[in-house]
Amino acid sequence: MNTSNTDIIIIGAGPIGIACALECKKRDWNYTVIEKGSLTNSLFNYPLNMTFFSTSEKLEIDDIPFISNNPKPNRNEALEYYRRVTTSNDLNIKLYEKVNSIQQNNGGFEVITDAATYNSKKVIIATGFYDIPKLLNVPGEDLPTVSHYYKEAHPYTLQNIAVVGASNSSVDAALEIYRKGGHVTMIVRGDTIGERVKYWVRPDILNRIEEGSIKAYFNSEIKEIQPETIIVKTPKGEITIPNDYVIALTGYRPNFEFLKQSGITFSNDEKQKPSYNPETMESNVEGLYLAGVICGGMETHKWFIENSRIHAKIITNHIETELIK
Repeated sequence: MNTSNTDIIIIGAGPIGIACALECKKRDWNYTVIEKGSLTNSLFNYPLNMTFFSTSEKLEIDDIPFISNNPKPNRNEALEYYRRVTTSNDLNIKLYEKVNSIQQNNGGFEVITDAATYNSKKVIIATGFYDIPKLLNVPGEDLPTVSHYYKEAHPYTLQNIAVVGASNSSVDAALEIYRKGGHVTMIVRGDTIGERVKYWVRPDILNRIEEGSIKAYFNSEIKEIQPETIIVKTPKGEITIPNDYVIALTGYRPNFEFLKQSGITFSNDEKQKPSYNPETMESNVEGLYLAGVICGGMETHKWFIENSRIHAKIITNHIETELIK
């Protein structure tokens, strides 16, 4: 396995990882970005027709203009923007290379991937949270008809679809599948559609539910998934309804195990917030920084591109002061 030396390793080539790379490049630092999937892998795996809540200027990094044809940019426009930023700035990014461990070594770090070993002075983790879904933990969840991700509606035409959840992703999936001819039932643990659902979409889903085009069971949850039916626990008792596919969009969580193995500690509550200094973004491990949505732990709605892109400047400014010393 090859071994190389670098000043800074950035783990994750999403928008925040790219922003960190841009800041390093400005300073002529020797850096390497390592990404286990494609460039902006999480965005790539978003639904094909997804529209962002944020406007394009709030998704910009390093003051590089993001021009959109729409009031709210869509997935393809975002992929094009971050791809152009990466290629036009000739950023040093290694794709499809998974980081297996980060170990402290002689005042720095040894980062071991499935392809190489890197010795670095500093490490920035900007890995997001989209890879590990929150499971329902019910019988039948491992059936091939169950998915925790949604890409497009076409495969679900003329099928009985259960959409679990009431977040933006759940609502978008339910509406799109309904409009492509699927028979949609929403299973919602709460008593209403989420308040954080995009303001121009929420009235649409509420109207579809009210008119009966989309069936919704509130204060309910799936008890069991069977090959052709699901059993749902409702306030009025258990019911069994026909089902071809379950799309369980119940959220995702960061890879806590990877962070813990790297020496990062967490808050002792349900939020599981990793330890870091908000003034520097340095974790409890000296020289190891956190950036982006992983800073929120289980509060994955706390950090977005628009409010965490500043992490890149905070981190590199702190590293610069350390290097001057």
